Amino acid sequence: MLFEPSDEIYQAALDLHEKHKGKLEIRSKVPLKTKQDLSRAYTPGVAEVCREIAKDKNLAYKYTLKANTIAIVTDGSAVLGLGNIGGYAAIPVMEGKAILFKEFAGVDAFPICFESYETDFVDQVKNIAPVFGGINLEDIAAPKCFEVEDALQDIGIPVMHDDQHGTAVVVLAALINACKITQRKFEDLNIVICGAGAAGYAITRLLKCIGYDPNVCTMVHEITVCDTKGIIYRGREGLYNNKYKFILAEETNRARRPGSLDDAMAGADVFIGVSSPGVLTEAMIKKMNPDPIIFAMANPVPEIWPDAARRAGAAVVGTGRSDFPNQINNVLAFPGIFRGALDACATKITDEMKVAAAHAIADYLIKPTRDRIMPNILDKEVTKRVALAVKNAAVQCGCSREL
Repeated sequence: MLFEPSDEIYQAALDLHEKHKGKLEIRSKVPLKTKQDLSRAYTPGVAEVCREIAKDKNLAYKYTLKANTIAIVTDGSAVLGLGNIGGYAAIPVMEGKAILFKEFAGVDAFPICFESYETDFVDQVKNIAPVFGGINLEDIAAPKCFEVEDALQDIGIPVMHDDQHGTAVVVLAALINACKITQRKFEDLNIVICGAGAAGYAITRLLKCIGYDPNVCTMVHEITVCDTKGIIYRGREGLYNNKYKFILAEETNRARRPGSLDDAMAGADVFIGVSSPGVLTEAMIKKMNPDPIIFAMANPVPEIWPDAARRAGAAVVGTGRSDFPNQINNVLAFPGIFRGALDACATKITDEMKVAAAHAIADYLIKPTRDRIMPNILDKEVTKRVALAVKNAAVQCGCSREL
């Protein structure tokens, strides 16, 4: 059983980054060999392009990199499992995200890392928006990530916090297929979500009213969300200090049941963990309904190890790791979501687009099995399917810009 990456992997990563001085570079799409090349690509010819865009700013999609470029924006406040390490230390992760965008979706992405993570940078992000076709928010701590994303929804280009919504999309996709295998219906599900941060909040909001058909709203029977203090419910002491946990309290746990994670697990069908290593026990799983679904997604050490979950009776087990079956990883979602949004020249990313992405991922597997509820994360065809579904959803919901 693997727990932590080896020292050899860490050293190899250091050597790779030192050798190449990072993972990104910029290359010209056009030749610069002659004076004619220069006059067309730069002065004097480029002045005419500027004049055209000055007449209609939407022509930036026709004449510039805006049509295929996104910014990966972070303040370095919640990087991987490393915590608040700041903008400089976040650069390698954002570079890595950029090359995933390029490799899987052909999207040009560039890291924008702010070092002053204690300062609200919404206005700064708005000011860089003209050059980009979308903004991918990354590794920003809750609740700031919610506030920043909400404040940027009116800037005319898609803005999505991937730690929230990319994760929510792949969880929904995994749950769709797990329900097929266990012959469950969404309206019958009792779901426990462990973790009320960025991922837990977004997963809850996406699952609370979603069925198999993206055009039909099917209410999940019940969702119970737990944080480090136990079950979230209306009236819990101190809850009103956090607007977003207050929202969760209003929208989940209708019976206002108090208690611990152990209490929440009684009679549950699904456990979704985006929390801490080892918080789920075999005894808790045995309190669930028969053939439960367990998504233990804490990394690198999950809430419970897959063999222990299966030993306790789990029918389907997923983690965030590549060395176990059923890896639930947002690389299946975010490249295709932004590719589809860019192809549609979308003004925002809506719930309809996220649901369409989840169904595209789930439907890619014609016959899911207990050990294969998700496509291979390296299969680029998944990105194409997601992109098309998202583009069509953007057009249908009126978020596609006419150029």
